Amino acid sequence: MGQKISARELAAATPSGRDRVIDLLRVASLGTVVLGHWLMAAVTVDDDGRAAVGNLLAVEPKLQLLTWALQIMPVFFFVGGFSHALSYRSLTRRTGGPAYALFLRARLQRLLRPTMLFVAVWGAGALALQLSGQRGALADVAARLVAQPLWFIGIYLAMVAFTPPLLRLHERYGWAAFAALVAAAAAVDVLRFAAGVPYVEFLNFGFVWLAVHQLGFLRADGRLSLRVPWALAAAGLAGAVALVAFGPYPLSMVGMPGEKISNMAPPTAALLCHGMWLIGAVELLRGPMTRLVARPRVWRTVIAANGVAMTAFLWHLTAMLGVYGAMLALHVPLPEPAGAAWWLQVPLRIAAAAALTALLVAVFRKAEQPPAPAATAATAAVRRGTGPAAALGVTLTLFGVLGLSMVGFGGLLDGHSAVLVAVRVTAPVTVAMCAAGWLLVERAGKSTAARTA
Repeated sequence: MGQKISARELAAATPSGRDRVIDLLRVASLGTVVLGHWLMAAVTVDDDGRAAVGNLLAVEPKLQLLTWALQIMPVFFFVGGFSHALSYRSLTRRTGGPAYALFLRARLQRLLRPTMLFVAVWGAGALALQLSGQRGALADVAARLVAQPLWFIGIYLAMVAFTPPLLRLHERYGWAAFAALVAAAAAVDVLRFAAGVPYVEFLNFGFVWLAVHQLGFLRADGRLSLRVPWALAAAGLAGAVALVAFGPYPLSMVGMPGEKISNMAPPTAALLCHGMWLIGAVELLRGPMTRLVARPRVWRTVIAANGVAMTAFLWHLTAMLGVYGAMLALHVPLPEPAGAAWWLQVPLRIAAAAALTALLVAVFRKAEQPPAPAATAATAAVRRGTGPAAALGVTLTLFGVLGLSMVGFGGLLDGHSAVLVAVRVTAPVTVAMCAAGWLLVERAGKSTAARTA
């Protein structure tokens, strides 16, 4: 067992050619999402003691314009495309040929291990509460809400799974591959809104996010330089404004309670335009960001944050709801959302949520630590046998995680269900899919590594 390496030691060992801006964007994008969730949550309790979690943006619709800057998840997926391209190419060179199963396992270990631990802990806790019949004011709401961010894990799984074929398309067609995904996303919206074709909108979970991911490939090949960021930002912003002003698209770039049309679920062409403008904007800031992460103290902070980012993301809603639960238990009054007293409480609630998140990270961070790398000597065995099993594993995990994000942990015993695309799923089914898929990915990767050792 090797010694744990500190952030200071990792910073000192950073290769000179590493693109540190990518690491900064990864941390900043997830941090912005966490802060946004903490800010937007507005918990209220009715006269019967039932708790409800509202959305600040629904209470104050004028604030929805802020989502045009703060809905930063496209930047995270853009960063993912950059990292996946470099990782797959490096692994292919080291193994002497395509290594799909090894690539999946290597990329998914730090993603799925903390995720499966989160699912196990929350699943066991929710089951225990339901069996005991002890449900607090926030218990049912929390069991449903804490699983919602798992949609991001599902989409990211799809990006990892599709990296090899889409990278080949990128290497052959370049910008045309990105344009094809944009055109496909636009066509889906036309079929959805103009022709009323049922279920077609779910295709944009793939087309929209994979188009953003494809921009990461272009960034990895140095093709977002010169005037390209200006063009991306201008075209994306103009497109988003036009679609919202003249089309059926809402102003908010995040999901809103009760809305008939969401830009997020499923994603729309408006959200794709929003992603393009954000990516263009961050690329225009590459120079200042490069100078920022060149500072040793900043770089050490970025490295330390990257080491726990996924754990913090998974548990941040648990921490926020824990803070509200403590306030209710201590009979701290909850002011009317968006009022003066509510805003005065915001800094204290966020500080408390940050402290509780840090505690949860300290408890669960070990699952995010990468294992020792497996030997990957060049051999033809890499190219045989394990790819289909790994692909099936990712597919099961993807749909399991997406389904769990919709149904939550609250219906483990009572059969509560939700519609995933066109199929109705329950919490036990989605948890079983997650576990089976993860085991397939692990076994495929171990089998390949053993044959290549």
